[in-house]
Parts: sequence; C-alpha cells; structure tokens
Amino acid sequence: QLQENQDEIENMMNAIFKGVFVHRYRDAIAEIRAICIEEIGIWMKMYSDAFLNDSYLKYVGWTMHDKQGEVRLKCLTALQGLYYNKELNSKLELFTSRFKDRIVSMTLDKEYDVAVQAIKLLTLVLQSSEEVLTAEDCENVYHLVYSAHRPVAVAAGEFLYKKLFSRRDAEDDGILKRRGRQSPNANLVKTLVFFFLESELHEHAAYLVDSMWDCATDLLKDWECMNSLLLEEPLNGEEPLTDRQESALIEIMLCTIRQAAECHPPVGRGTGKRVGNS
Repeated sequence: QLQENQDEIENMMNAIFKGVFVHRYRDAIAEIRAICIEEIGIWMKMYSDAFLNDSYLKYVGWTMHDKQGEVRLKCLTALQGLYYNKELNSKLELFTSRFKDRIVSMTLDKEYDVAVQAIKLLTLVLQSSEEVLTAEDCENVYHLVYSAHRPVAVAAGEFLYKKLFSRRDAEDDGILKRRGRQSPNANLVKTLVFFFLESELHEHAAYLVDSMWDCATDLLKDWECMNSLLLEEPLNGEEPLTDRQESALIEIMLCTIRQAAECHPPVGRGTGKRVGNS
C-alpha cells in the first residue's frame, strides 16, 4: 500500500510537471519563469530519487540562457542547493559536463548578482570534484579578483583561495606552531607572490589583497612570515626569492597593512549595480 501511495503521488507530480511546468517555464512573464525554476530546484533537492536526473535538470540548464537576470539568478541558486549536498554529486556529473561552459561564461554576466552566484556555484563544483574544471576554466575566474565590483572580486577570491591556498600537506600539520619562514604559511605567501606576478597587473596588489581579505585574513596578516621571507637566509634546499619576487612581496605586504589599518576597499572598487539583460 505504501508503494501504491508513493506511485500515485509521483504520478500526480509528473502530471503537474507536464501540465504546468513544461508550459510555464517559458512563460512570457519573467517572474513566472523564475518561480518555475525555483520550484523545480526544490523538488530536485527534496525528492532527488525521482527528480534529480537529466530529464529535469536540462530545463534549468536551458533556462540559464534566459534574457532576464532574475531568472538566470534562480537557475544558479537552485543549482547551488544541489551541489552543496555532496551526496548528490554523482547525479550531477552529466549536467556539469554539459553545462559547465555556460556557468563559466556567466561569471562575466552583465548583472553583477548573477556573476557573483555563478562564481559561488563554480566554487561548489570545485569542492565536489577538482577534475571537472580545466585550468582555462579556473583562469577565467582567477582574473576576476581584480574586478572593480567588490562582491564579484570577493567571490573570485574565495574560489582562488579554495583552489590554490586551502590545501595543506600532511607534513604541515606537524609544523603548525612554527613561526616565520618555517610556518605553513610560508609556501602560501610564495604562492600568492607567484600568482600576483603571473597575473601581470602589478599596480593592482591592493585589489588582490582586498579580494582575499575575507577568506584568507590569517595568511594576509602573517607579517612575521613575510618579514622572514624577506630578511632571513633560505632554508636548506629552498629557492631564494628573486629581486622581482621580493618587490612583489613588499608591495603585497604594504597593501595588507593598509587594509588592516583603514578597513575599507581600495579606491576604485565599489558595489554599484549594473543594469543589463544578458
């Protein structure tokens, strides 16, 4: 009887889906399209056994091309609810491979709110499987840490941190209490310097620091470690910093001190809204 009741409910939900959703997700009114996507996201999350498959996911994928930003936004937030649950990741693999390029392109959306949520979605994708995103995909997000729009930059900073800075080797666990250039942060500070130099936007160190300030404060405030890298002799087998790398580290260090003292984003970075339809 339980199985019969479950079958009956599923048949009713399928009837609602085919009779209402399939017609209304393309409704002329954007608000109705947004409601449809939001609801199908809830169905897939709450009843993943029946609805989290490509027969339903494809509608969310198609709607990511909607002309209205509010509808594209609902697609991304619906997907975030799914990718956040790691138990559902295996059911999302085909969707990810099929629509990943669209999500990456949405990080440059004319609507800032959409761009921010696209970056946050890619951060969840990154956490579910590092192999899914190519180096080129990641590069497309990395350069957004230099965006003039702070919410976009901060989201990109968190993506960058999760990808390049959040790994810790097992041997690092044993030196957590060491300070200076022997601390676990030493390699992370070097990684930050290398990234800054590779990005070739050398006048924008303040932007990079501000982007990562919320997620990497402990690293950016480890001035003892930065001083040690500049002043102390390299450890055995350690490559010394070049003059160019030392100059970059000094520039980054100055920006972190300014950020800590002034407690506000650098000049030219704001949170203004941009209006657009695509």
